Amino acid sequence: MKIVRSLAFLLTLSIMFTAPALAHFGMVIPSDQMVMQGENTNIKVDLMFWHPFEGIGMDLSKPAVFGVKVSGNNKSLLDTLKPVKIDGHRTWTTNFKIKRPGVYMFYMEPKPHWEPTEDCFIVHYTKTVATAFGDDEGWDEEIGLKTEIVPLSKPFGLYAVNVFQGIVKFNGNPVPYAEVEVEYYNKDGKCKAPTDYMVTQTVKADKNGVFTYAAPKAGWWGFAALNNADFKLKHNGKEKDVELGAVIWVKFHDMK
Repeated sequence: MKIVRSLAFLLTLSIMFTAPALAHFGMVIPSDQMVMQGENTNIKVDLMFWHPFEGIGMDLSKPAVFGVKVSGNNKSLLDTLKPVKIDGHRTWTTNFKIKRPGVYMFYMEPKPHWEPTEDCFIVHYTKTVATAFGDDEGWDEEIGLKTEIVPLSKPFGLYAVNVFQGIVKFNGNPVPYAEVEVEYYNKDGKCKAPTDYMVTQTVKADKNGVFTYAAPKAGWWGFAALNNADFKLKHNGKEKDVELGAVIWVKFHDMK
């Protein structure tokens, strides 16, 4: 019996030290980030809770908040969401019709997700910015989320290897030296990381909460700045930490 327990302990240690640490990302991905004249004005917006590079999904409960900010006004889109299963996991989707020129900020506040492997709850305030018909004013506005990445680079119309910069904010204030996880949405699974260290990359913000990253490949890239909440939630009667993530998704394009 002791031998069995010892083997089980060694196996657990082996898994702990060889399994990659999977980064969680809230995802808000529109089918078109830059709608031009003559194009389809109905865009599909997908909401997920995912490991974007590995393509490993998690169930996403219907968000507490989902909306769009345009021309300084917030509009709830929560009632438009429809559940969709991807690889057996619950995701959500909606169709949104672009009716006029403007910058459209789609954002989600999910319900707290209990993550047993980290012994904490996770809430990722997630957003992406789209634009329509040549109007690009207001792309750097804040939505007013509890924690948020405010772009310093225009978050659309970027070429691969362009630099993207943002400010990490928590309760409206910059977060000095915040760590920002960066991951590529490997939707078709064609990209292979040379090592597990290169699945999720990490950059650190400066003393003003500003971080910088140059995407090496065209496609959707997620930026997630993680901080502990200033409150706790109960799980099985015990108070647990809450990880609050400020997430923004930005698409980079090949120059042809």
